[in-house]
Amino acid sequence: MLGIVAYALGAMYSPGPVNLLGLNIGINGQARQSVGFCLGVGTAMLAYLLVLGWAGAAWIDDEALIVVSALGCGYIVYLASKIARSSVDISEPDNAPRLVSYRDGLVMQLLNPKAILATLPIATLQFPAAGIEGISLVGWALGLAMLAAGAPGSYIVIGSLVGQRIGNANIVKRFNWVMAGLLIAVALSIGYEHVWVPLTSMAL
Repeated sequence: MLGIVAYALGAMYSPGPVNLLGLNIGINGQARQSVGFCLGVGTAMLAYLLVLGWAGAAWIDDEALIVVSALGCGYIVYLASKIARSSVDISEPDNAPRLVSYRDGLVMQLLNPKAILATLPIATLQFPAAGIEGISLVGWALGLAMLAAGAPGSYIVIGSLVGQRIGNANIVKRFNWVMAGLLIAVALSIGYEHVWVPLTSMAL
């Protein structure tokens, strides 16, 4: 049981596109507006844990993962462009344009290959090995989904603490550009590892 929690913490709280976006949200002073985004991430993880826990890995074959990864790359680039083009007004952070919403958190995590790869071992290996099924599976899925929602939330808190020390809008704007670049780099990495490499190996 502790192994499941330990694996989930390591997989969910390590840097990735969703957590990087959470860091950016915090630095831009939008922590209060980010609850929906975190809930969206948690909802996506709950869906994956329940579907894979009941149906097994058969629902996510290699071809499906390629499609999801390609869509995820496109969505990450879209959100990166929103960050790069967003205006910065650190004097009134609560009135800043909302970069992300519940829908953004839900869609981004559903299309995040890292989310699938994180939940597959839990749902298809660790749950059956621990005898977790039926109602207990739902309970575990809910608990792990809350942990997943807390992952970007923790990065948002860190970003907020850093953002409070920044008093220059130009610095925040430059940081937005850096974060947008990092997200695009993540998208390219995902695209290469989960789209390009599998497609070229199939062609051989």
